[in-house]
Amino acid sequence: MSVWFVTGASRGLGAELTKQALARGHQVIATARDAAAVLKAYPQQPAGLLALDADVTAPEQLAAAVAAGLARFGRIDVVVNNAGYGLLGAVEEVPDAAARALFDVNLFGVLNTLRATLPTLRAQRSGHVLNISSGGGFATAPAIGLYGASKFALEGISEALHGELAPLGVRVTIVEPGGLRTDFLSSSSLWTEPASIADYAEGTAPVREALAHYDGRQPGDPVKAAKAVIDVTEAAEPPLRLQLGSDTLERVEAKLALVRRELDQWREVALSTDIQGG
Repeated sequence: MSVWFVTGASRGLGAELTKQALARGHQVIATARDAAAVLKAYPQQPAGLLALDADVTAPEQLAAAVAAGLARFGRIDVVVNNAGYGLLGAVEEVPDAAARALFDVNLFGVLNTLRATLPTLRAQRSGHVLNISSGGGFATAPAIGLYGASKFALEGISEALHGELAPLGVRVTIVEPGGLRTDFLSSSSLWTEPASIADYAEGTAPVREALAHYDGRQPGDPVKAAKAVIDVTEAAEPPLRLQLGSDTLERVEAKLALVRRELDQWREVALSTDIQGG
């Protein structure tokens, strides 16, 4: 069985991954800003669970969590970068402090976690990194541009990491869930900036309105999503990207079609900028 290191393990997909990994006999180092929130679901505190306080914006807490996990279980096989939150607002409406706070968690929090865990995976010459992105990390939309940007950046890092770690026997998979029926759209996971610039109402109001009525109606089943994520770690050749949900498939396919149309339409312009004969 494997040893899992999960960030953001107290709620949503992170909590479901922790639950299902334990049910399959894996051992889990479950981290959250408040480990007590993780333990509420496990009054018997199973031997395979180590719940620890670790804020992903605090590198020293992550280092301590890794050290405690290694002391308990001796190794780490799967790293799940799940901690993160959403931000709603037009790009110009989002103040700098809010944008930086978002990236501190969604991007730099992942980097902090990787710096804490990858030395162990590299030394083992084995392991699997699962970076939880979003359908919005492949194709974003009005009003969720900053959130999408944080996930675009995560995906860019993950693509490079995939190539860097492959020769060392460590795999990387980007997980792109669609709307999962968790608490992600609640105020605890989604920060909403006021619609302060009227010029953006036409572009962003439909998204704001849709998300306001989407909570509890998301098409994605978090139990099935967690199962799919755990299954992919057991695949002989796991994918670089794993899409979850019909809504994510639709979004990805629409963007791929758009990119193909534009490539075909503007191909001659692209080729015309090459140095000829040199």
